[in-house]
Amino acid sequence: MVKAVTFEENLAALEDIVKRLENGDVPLEEAIAEFQKGMKLSKTLQKTLKNAEATLVKVMADDGTEEVFDGQ
Repeated sequence: MVKAVTFEENLAALEDIVKRLENGDVPLEEAIAEFQKGMKLSKTLQKTLKNAEATLVKVMADDGTEEVFDGQ
């Protein structure tokens, strides 16, 4: 069975990609591949956060004390 990758593992992978690209010593082809991988990770992380936010809003609504979260 394949273990699901956690939010924290995805975030760490994205941070590693950013560090490598910021160093600037990555060959162009590899930089493009890493950038694409980073964008995919970013979208996955955003989706996970949106799902978590929706879950929290639902839990608060079930409790009767919902507050609007503006993301700031």
